[in-house]
Amino acid sequence: MRFRTLFLSLVALVAQPALAASSPNLLSLEGRLSAMAAGNSADVGIAALDLNSGETVSIKGNTPFPMASTVKVAVAALYLAQVDNGRRSLDDNINGQSARSLMKRMLVHSDNQATDILLADLGGPSAVHNWLQDNGITGLRVDRTINELLHSHRDLWDRRDSSTPVAMVDLLKRIYKAELIKPDSRNFLLDLMAQCETGRNRMKALLPGVPVEHKTGTLDGLADDVGFITMPDGHRVAVAIFTRGGTDRPHIIAETARVIYDGFKAIFTWPFGTPALQK
Repeated sequence: MRFRTLFLSLVALVAQPALAASSPNLLSLEGRLSAMAAGNSADVGIAALDLNSGETVSIKGNTPFPMASTVKVAVAALYLAQVDNGRRSLDDNINGQSARSLMKRMLVHSDNQATDILLADLGGPSAVHNWLQDNGITGLRVDRTINELLHSHRDLWDRRDSSTPVAMVDLLKRIYKAELIKPDSRNFLLDLMAQCETGRNRMKALLPGVPVEHKTGTLDGLADDVGFITMPDGHRVAVAIFTRGGTDRPHIIAETARVIYDGFKAIFTWPFGTPALQK
């Protein structure tokens, strides 16, 4: 029994996403983000990955945080994966509405009812959770519908329906690299995330003119924002920022996104670092 327990523990450890520690070139950025996080009353988790170079930075990267509505990215990805394999279509009629319109309501307007309609059609939370696990995405749990989540006792340290920043960035990376869904589906998803109308005071607030595709999450005492920030040369950085407790959570997210953008821009822009990588 002890051997089996040890074996399972080792398997779980190996299965963790590779993004955990910051890259050497980003230690200065890590220091600045760490100081910012320590100076805030909120509990802050951060992960960012340059999708060209693989350079990473994280603060509390392996700490679980409630996903809230950021889980809608995973719901959309599963539906689109089934579109890709011919099981479903964006024109399917679900409860009198097309899947396409439900997807838009879910990602652009963060509509909870639209999310639960899609989730039920997919087979419920366990279908999304199992699909993620089957594809090697660990550190991210989907346990309840949005309605169940909102009507449950609120505990911001509940492991249910949580993700580590590292796991969320791993999901974003796998989506962007077309490992979970095909390029056309990825482009459709990113286009909807670019139209996101919630959380204008979060990731996008201090990045005027910078293309951002994102999805927010909000609960009492919690504010999240996850997605992609486009760098000046056109390549993207996948970002997950989770905040719970304390005050000024949206502003913390906005400042963090700005610092991440400036930090990655500096190390990949000549003469401050290596020449800028091309898309």
